[in-house]
Amino acid sequence: MSLALDAAAQDLLFREAQTANSFTDEPVTDEQVQAIYDLVKYAPTAFNQSPLRLTLVRSADARERLVKHAMGANGPKTLSAPLTLVLSTDLDFHEKLPTLFPHAPGIKDAYFSELSVREVAGAQNATLQAGYLILGIRAAGLAAGPMTGFDFAGIDKEFFGDGKQKSFMVINVGKPGADAFFPRSPRLSFDEAVTTV
Repeated sequence: MSLALDAAAQDLLFREAQTANSFTDEPVTDEQVQAIYDLVKYAPTAFNQSPLRLTLVRSADARERLVKHAMGANGPKTLSAPLTLVLSTDLDFHEKLPTLFPHAPGIKDAYFSELSVREVAGAQNATLQAGYLILGIRAAGLAAGPMTGFDFAGIDKEFFGDGKQKSFMVINVGKPGADAFFPRSPRLSFDEAVTTV
């Protein structure tokens, strides 16, 4: 059965897209980032939560502050990217729920009054939003280099001293550079991953 998305778009978003490990020096503009965000913000989350926050790391000083928390090869990769995004969860995301979910005005207090509940819900939904963000980056004709090999507690102290945001992923963004892609690793087949009950 064919998909509604044409083959070229399927290739752009999935089959030919890979994690980039090097980038050209072509800049990624604020307008591109806004276009990406304005596309992916419509993707579904529980209760229309939007806990994901993006910190755009552009300056040399901010990049050095970030890279000191990188593990292994993630530091050099980050230094080579024209734009790096720090993805974090806003632990006070529930304060915006009455606006985002207006047909259930009591949802904020009924579900999210406890910080521990917000941390779990925020982490789940911000991670979901991160997946949409990677697809949005690809849809913009750019390459994404998502990484979790960082000291996120260190990043939080460095960039989010008030404790209201918790970082969980770093994504380098740009046009792929020379030898940007490793050979594609295998994936599970349909029969290995899918069960019918």
